[in-house]
Amino acid sequence: MNGASREALVSARERLDALTDNTSVDAAELAGELAAVTALLDREVSLRRVVTDPAQAGEAKAELVRRVLGGQVGGETLDLLSGMVRSRWSRSRDLVDSLEELADTADLTAAQRGDALDDVEDEVFRFSRIVSSNTELRSALTDRAATASAKSELLRSLLGGRTNPVTERLVARLVTHPRGRSLEAGLESLSTLAAERRNRMVATVTSAVPLSDAQKQRLGAVLAKLYGRQMHLNLDVDPAVLGGIVVRVGDEVIDGTIADRLSEATRRMAG
Repeated sequence: MNGASREALVSARERLDALTDNTSVDAAELAGELAAVTALLDREVSLRRVVTDPAQAGEAKAELVRRVLGGQVGGETLDLLSGMVRSRWSRSRDLVDSLEELADTADLTAAQRGDALDDVEDEVFRFSRIVSSNTELRSALTDRAATASAKSELLRSLLGGRTNPVTERLVARLVTHPRGRSLEAGLESLSTLAAERRNRMVATVTSAVPLSDAQKQRLGAVLAKLYGRQMHLNLDVDPAVLGGIVVRVGDEVIDGTIADRLSEATRRMAG
């Protein structure tokens, strides 16, 4: 996002945090309403353009939102959205992207309140690994010819009763309304957003064999010291690494595997 949209999103995040700090606000209900508004504005292009038009007065746009959505969403959602349309957005799509993020954040807040945020993080990560290793499943979930209800039913058969309800809601929204993103990118964004709820970064760790609890604690401490933030470890096992570990934090990769050292030795010999 460009400058104006970034500033608007920061303000919207602050307003959402202020709302969800109040435990009387139902974070899960707020998430559902924000997701519904996201879908509406994604679908109704003309409405989205009007409420992000910089030539229109902020209060006029807020009043339009109240007329269109009044009685359909709760007061907290209406107040949050009214504040967002008063802000300036570089692109009309940025408003919808930001609303989607706020919906996911509200659901993650609901998980955090229930001491289930770790479970949701792990379940999203495990689901991403299942999708990446199962071509048939990925095709079914990303098939443009398949209806949203068919995809939802497939997800219910996979996740229903086996994961936290927040996980199921987050993944279902991503699958049924991908909004131009790949499934993998969307799942990675959810993992990052979940980690940010506790001001933590996400490290994806691939090892030849499962790490022990002591190894996980040591690795987490080392990475936290290296990056200056608490680190959530997403753990994956791949015998192909041959030994050691591969750690990915964002776009940075730390490769300490035997396979990598063998490849480097081969390159030097060939040179």
